Amino acid sequence: MLEESFDTEQSAKPEDVMERKLELMEFGGKPDYSPVSWREYFDQMEDVRVGPADDGDVYRIYKAGHDGPLLVLLHGGGHSALSWAVFTTAIASRVTCRVLAMDLRGHGGTLVRQSDDYSTHTMSSDVANVIGACYGQTPPPIVLIGHGVGGAIAVHTASNMLLPSTVGLVAIDVVEGSATEALHSMQTFLKGRPKSFKSMDHAIEWSVGSGQITNLESARVSMVGQIKRCGVEEAEAMEKASLVEKAGPVSDEVVEHNEESHHQSDEKENATSEGQVVYVWRIDLSKSEKYWDGWFRGTSNLFLACNLPKLLLLAGIDRLDRNLTIGQMQGRFMMQVLPPCGHAVQENRPEKVADAVAAFLLRHKFAEARRETGSSNSFTQ
Repeated sequence: MLEESFDTEQSAKPEDVMERKLELMEFGGKPDYSPVSWREYFDQMEDVRVGPADDGDVYRIYKAGHDGPLLVLLHGGGHSALSWAVFTTAIASRVTCRVLAMDLRGHGGTLVRQSDDYSTHTMSSDVANVIGACYGQTPPPIVLIGHGVGGAIAVHTASNMLLPSTVGLVAIDVVEGSATEALHSMQTFLKGRPKSFKSMDHAIEWSVGSGQITNLESARVSMVGQIKRCGVEEAEAMEKASLVEKAGPVSDEVVEHNEESHHQSDEKENATSEGQVVYVWRIDLSKSEKYWDGWFRGTSNLFLACNLPKLLLLAGIDRLDRNLTIGQMQGRFMMQVLPPCGHAVQENRPEKVADAVAAFLLRHKFAEARRETGSSNSFTQ
């Protein structure tokens, strides 16, 4: 589902936000909101071209690890592959695996020609095309792991058997019934959040303070993939264009600016002149509204029908809809309910999510343990 959809009504508890702030304080007693490089969590970043060499789509991916199954990580709406950064370090410390986290079309550093096409067919095909470009006809065993919208795309990718080497499926806090209900308030949420930020640090501080991401460590690396740097005049023009064109493709100017700004994000995001530069959202999610229902409609039944070992991670038992409740009672998939932590589960509680995913991989012998994790396996099946 959209990354923030559940959080519009169920933000993380204030004490959880304060706890995370305290964990990463500077010596002066003030939380450190400066951005952190992707290099702290991934081995490499690549821009993968799909299609003709001179006119293809370019997808930004991040990789880690060299052995074991390939965990293909798909982020939620409005976020980027960097939302998996802290989780990547956590899972790599538990099991031997490879990670490929990709920016979905319209997000992060990915640049595509049809940037306004967010259909499940197109987005699941993107995933298959990127894996094909990276690994050819013989990719390693794949475990698809998706959060929110990324979880729905993972389900569609597995259901349509677009990646024959897929051996497992993990959906994180994506439930058809709850998702479709939350969509009704999504436009209100989008209109209520800031349109721009004066600095990257300011954006990170807002993210933690608002409860969008309560884990400061994750916010410091993942917010870099959500917003981009641009001039004040450009930002004002973008806002005016958005008001005039409620539904339409993202402008070429914005798309072309994404790649340059993303490369600058690691060391220079905070080197701006006051009043000359602002930071704006990389994607205008309101323009994808016509696809929202299609992302989740029928997802529960597709998930249940996938003939693969499956794990459903939830931020609350109330997330379950009728079909999944029946399927869970029939033992058709594994399920674990995590402590209340908001919708951005893998960011707010990366260690807990890594524990659950590692247990799933070990149980089905998809991966080998690196060490004793000491985690309790509280799967319900």
